[in-house]
Amino acid sequence: MQNKLQELTDKLYQEGLSKGKEEGAQILADAKAQAEKLIADAQAQAASITAKAQADADSLRSKAASDVRMASEQALQATKKDIENILIDSIVKEGVKSELASADLLKEIILAVAKNFSAQESCDLALVLPESLKAETEPWLTKELSTKLGAGVKAEFTKKIAGGFNIGPADGSWFVSLTDEAFSALICEYLRPVTKKLLFGE
Repeated sequence: MQNKLQELTDKLYQEGLSKGKEEGAQILADAKAQAEKLIADAQAQAASITAKAQADADSLRSKAASDVRMASEQALQATKKDIENILIDSIVKEGVKSELASADLLKEIILAVAKNFSAQESCDLALVLPESLKAETEPWLTKELSTKLGAGVKAEFTKKIAGGFNIGPADGSWFVSLTDEAFSALICEYLRPVTKKLLFGE
């Protein structure tokens, strides 16, 4: 009896031990598989993060290079424009300003323009001239020019104009600006393409 009980105990122990070993092995295999899956997932996630970071860095680098290139081109164009303006201003504006500050030249231009006005429409004229030329031009405008045109001439003088003049019908319906600034702008527009070609080969 004692032997049978011992046998039964040993058998139960062996079966329990065997079952425990199997379950332990299964738990260990499951844990290992789970660990391997976690490692694989972590590696995939790390690879995805790295790839995204690389793509973002490439995009940022490309955008920065494009921005730098664009800024460089804009700076170059602005510099060229500044050089062009300085050159044209130095050649044209001072020369035009000094020439149109000459009372004799201004009288010739006014007469030529006024004759064209009076030929196209018979009306009295209004002129606006630089204040600095009032003493030299006012008597000529009101007497000699009126006589030559056979029409009335109303003259105003202002400090707002450095050289040249504005001319139009005396009723003020419209006027033509022939100031030093208007002449300079007109001449500069003709000179710009030539200047650009000479300076930059464009």
